[in-house]
Amino acid sequence: MAKAKNILFIMFDQLRWDYLSCYGHPHLHTPNIDRLAQKGVRFNRATIQSPICGSSRMSTYTGRYVHSHGASWNGIPLKVGEQTMGDHLRKLGMDCWLVGKTHMRADVEGMARLGLEPDSLIGARVAECGFDLFERDDGLNPIGYDGPYDPDGAKNYNAYLKAKGYEGGNPWHDFANSGLDDAGNVLSGWFLKNSREAANIAEEDSETPYMTRRGMEFIAQAKEPWCCHLSYIKPHWPYIVPHPYHDMYGANQILPPNRSKAEYENAHLVLRAFMDGPVGKAFSQEHVRQAVIPAYMGLIKQCDDQMGVLFNWLEEQGRMDDTMIVITSDHGDFLGDHWMGEKMFFHDASVKVPMIIYDPSPEADCTRGMVSDALVECIDLAPTFVDVAGGEEATHSLGHILEGETLLPILHGKAVETSRDYVICEYDYSASPMADKLGQGPRDAVMFMVADKQWKLIHCEGFEQPILFDLENDPDELCDLGESHAHEDIIRKMYDKLFRWARRNSQRTTRSEAQLVEMRTKSRGRGVVIGVYDENDVPLELTTNYRGLKADDKRKN
Repeated sequence: MAKAKNILFIMFDQLRWDYLSCYGHPHLHTPNIDRLAQKGVRFNRATIQSPICGSSRMSTYTGRYVHSHGASWNGIPLKVGEQTMGDHLRKLGMDCWLVGKTHMRADVEGMARLGLEPDSLIGARVAECGFDLFERDDGLNPIGYDGPYDPDGAKNYNAYLKAKGYEGGNPWHDFANSGLDDAGNVLSGWFLKNSREAANIAEEDSETPYMTRRGMEFIAQAKEPWCCHLSYIKPHWPYIVPHPYHDMYGANQILPPNRSKAEYENAHLVLRAFMDGPVGKAFSQEHVRQAVIPAYMGLIKQCDDQMGVLFNWLEEQGRMDDTMIVITSDHGDFLGDHWMGEKMFFHDASVKVPMIIYDPSPEADCTRGMVSDALVECIDLAPTFVDVAGGEEATHSLGHILEGETLLPILHGKAVETSRDYVICEYDYSASPMADKLGQGPRDAVMFMVADKQWKLIHCEGFEQPILFDLENDPDELCDLGESHAHEDIIRKMYDKLFRWARRNSQRTTRSEAQLVEMRTKSRGRGVVIGVYDENDVPLELTTNYRGLKADDKRKN
């Protein structure tokens, strides 16, 4: 095997870590993703940086925490000055292309202020999260009484469907994400009861196979070296999947929900508000889980089958020998666990994601099939890619910008752990109806999670009491110890870690640490001699230009 010169960065949307067979699901078999795990390293403690699509992805793409890049919720633009993995990789000679979803919103006002035209090369990259576009498809095209959620959602995909004979104004909804009854009525996938239906579309025309083909088309024509972000929309809702995947799984293959009555009754005020939200109420009902989860499993099975198509093609093309392949997700899905649906809280069902990295280089032979227990964050992917493209020196020189750390030492058997002793996740819900429900202003509607291998602490701004889970003795996260006097010392230690993280110099991005060290003495060499009483108190070379000078007397007597 040769050294990796290309990177295939695959991200699924809303894929739970424990809904793959290599992570232990007893009924959902994913042999193709499992096969990649056997060729690479499977990380068992990979954590996202925010439990919502947009902000999580912005952290992964920038290698920076949400607190640093500021795009803290869906629809909040990534600041125009933030650098992304595409910016870093192109400086090292590696192109960076998008095929699929980013959920990025451009800082239009910032671009206008700086005179960046969206149709210029630089402007387009700034507007597209640092990627060059092969095809962007954020995968959602809902239309309400106020108009479309995303005017460009599924734009190319809808054009493809129309060209294939799927008629109507929005075939993404009417065919790819809806069923059909015997009378020809569209059964919208937005309604969870219709999750049992087969999507009214030929399987090969549905979203996941379509995006797989687009990824292969990109790779076939790409000029090396390249990084391709192949970003799927599924198994994100609407939870509906075409035949034959719609009825592959039944009630006997649905895992019981991970929740307890005591957990609900004793829930922290903020957690209880999320439990009692509309999605939480829906997924707390067993008939909803019975409808949705088989479809969710079918969507994942289709994703795995498409990974088989992709990996077999890569082997035929000889690409498995020179391409690093990464599989991960932007967050998970509660599916009724902890009395919640969706992803907007900090239990492992949401914030822990699958992460599998296959490195074809000989240095990685010693770790093939290994399972890593290291504390890993999704911000580690950007510096890992930089390391592949330019080596350790390039990664080190960007340490003031990239807040993650390269995973190559683990992949190559030179390290077992990362250097961190905690992971961080943030959630800013100030733009969510939940903030109104809790009576919070925009500055208070924010939460932080800090976790190590034993403890997970959740700080809810504006509330003195935290949430605390003992991950060793309560791995299901059912017993909140935030009010326990016996754990006050643990709570203080976890807050110390959170405060240590909050004190980092995350915004000092215009000068590297090496430059700062150089600046410590540089001004004296340029004639600045502040605080010197006598010229003989400092080395001669520092005051050479100030000694032995003659001048005409211009003073007035």
